[in-house]
Amino acid sequence: MTPSFSDPIGLEVRWDRLAAATDEAASTMLRTAFSTIIRESNDYTVVLMDRQGRTMAESRAGIPGFAALMSSLGAVVLDRFPAREWQDGDCVITNDPWIATGHLPDIAMITPIFHRGVLVGFAGTAAHSPDIGGTPSMGATDLISEGILIPPLRLFRAGGVEQGVKDLLLANVRLADQLWGDLEAQAAAHAVCRRRAREFLDDFGEPDFERFATEVHALADAALRAAIRDLPDGVYRAGVDADGVEGHPTHIECAVTVSGDRIGIDYAGSSAQVPYSTNSTLNYTRAYSMYPLKILLDPATRTNWGSYQAITVTAPAGTIVNPTFPAPVVARHLTGHLLSCAIYQALAPVLPDRVIADSGGAPALRVRFAGVDDDGRPFSQMLFANAGMGASRDKDGLSTTAFPTNSGSGSVEAIEVASPLRFVRKELRADSGGRGRRRGGLGQDIEVHNPTRRPVQMVLLGDRERHPALGLAGGEPGATAYAVLDTGERLSLKSISQLAPGSSVVISFPGGGGFGAPEEREPHLAVADELSGYVRPPAVDREQTGEESHR
Repeated sequence: MTPSFSDPIGLEVRWDRLAAATDEAASTMLRTAFSTIIRESNDYTVVLMDRQGRTMAESRAGIPGFAALMSSLGAVVLDRFPAREWQDGDCVITNDPWIATGHLPDIAMITPIFHRGVLVGFAGTAAHSPDIGGTPSMGATDLISEGILIPPLRLFRAGGVEQGVKDLLLANVRLADQLWGDLEAQAAAHAVCRRRAREFLDDFGEPDFERFATEVHALADAALRAAIRDLPDGVYRAGVDADGVEGHPTHIECAVTVSGDRIGIDYAGSSAQVPYSTNSTLNYTRAYSMYPLKILLDPATRTNWGSYQAITVTAPAGTIVNPTFPAPVVARHLTGHLLSCAIYQALAPVLPDRVIADSGGAPALRVRFAGVDDDGRPFSQMLFANAGMGASRDKDGLSTTAFPTNSGSGSVEAIEVASPLRFVRKELRADSGGRGRRRGGLGQDIEVHNPTRRPVQMVLLGDRERHPALGLAGGEPGATAYAVLDTGERLSLKSISQLAPGSSVVISFPGGGGFGAPEEREPHLAVADELSGYVRPPAVDREQTGEESHR
């Protein structure tokens, strides 16, 4: 029997099974990936799409913002490679930031699904590669400096490798074995998706996904529209400021328009694009606008293409949230992650019980270490670690938890195995959460040591040195971020430097904003904070620790 709204249990069973297929495929990719970025930090997505390239099911781990991009990517790929040209075993890849996930290190892959000789859908993945060539720093002034740009092209044709494409790609990166290993891991995930999709159609007696996709798209769309209708019509505005780069502070101006069952988000008035890597392409801006709204308004319904049809996102061309080619974009998250703060600040007057204060991890702070060990082996590792989330009206913010991305921090032991680096300490950062009736989540302090006889290159990509995560409803801001060498030298969070042999660096991740007036916090919770070490007693001389100057 074909599932329908009159058979919600049958539809849920089918939808859950297809979602489970994407989760199984994601597990395959995690277990076969070469780099720690995928294995440990979950910087990927896996989706199943219908014949039009619209997502039907999305993996429940990985980066949800990526999943929001896959339908628009599918439309572009199908425009370049029409359905009649696909063969079983084909594979198209791209990392074009304007059509994929916003910067060159993320490689998206799409493969067709054939059932009984007929094209019925597509599998899609996107994953952060360990290396894409170029200059891994804020020093790039255009896209071409940041690495190799891959337009949509076939990596596999009818199951065979396009050797020329492979050779060209691997000749332009430093870690060819890791990159190719991760691409093969993505391909393995696609194989799982294809197999499970065919089994799904056989088991439920369906010739294709068309009727199923129509149902789940309509259901997701209806659920979000119903949530939007509960909001009062109006235009809600907020502005968010961030450090930016070298005399170019970032300003995000956000207007959220609620009209019936639709929401429009417009970023007119935001900063102009800059000759630095903090520009966020419009598709990335859309993804990190739609995802925060989805989890705010309709967190229970699974996401697919239908989840995003009631939301429109616009921004003037030439702005930092809609730059024109060939703007540098490798650190686009330093702008894109801020959008959730602007949206939630704008909607706080009408949804005070559901929004959260600014998160310290919006934007995320990333650190890339690269060098050669004492045996002459090159290495490159990205440190994914998380700051504190903002508090809500009813709950303290989560400590060391990513938002609006949900990338994992991974295991520092895995990084130690894959590189000569040593982690001296990794601990919660006292007093980093903004005070309030509900306290902001804590950041963390991470100390990294270089035990080798050679310097290690260190690239810092972060923000919130001067602009902390703001509180809401009288809550105080969280602590700002900083990095300091064991010599006492402060490092810019947008810099490239050397970690000398035998030296260490301490990276302090920021805290989330508080919610509500601090004097309203219940006494027993204040005592518990002190006993747990989350908040130091007033008698502690913060000037001695140097902490006060970093708030």
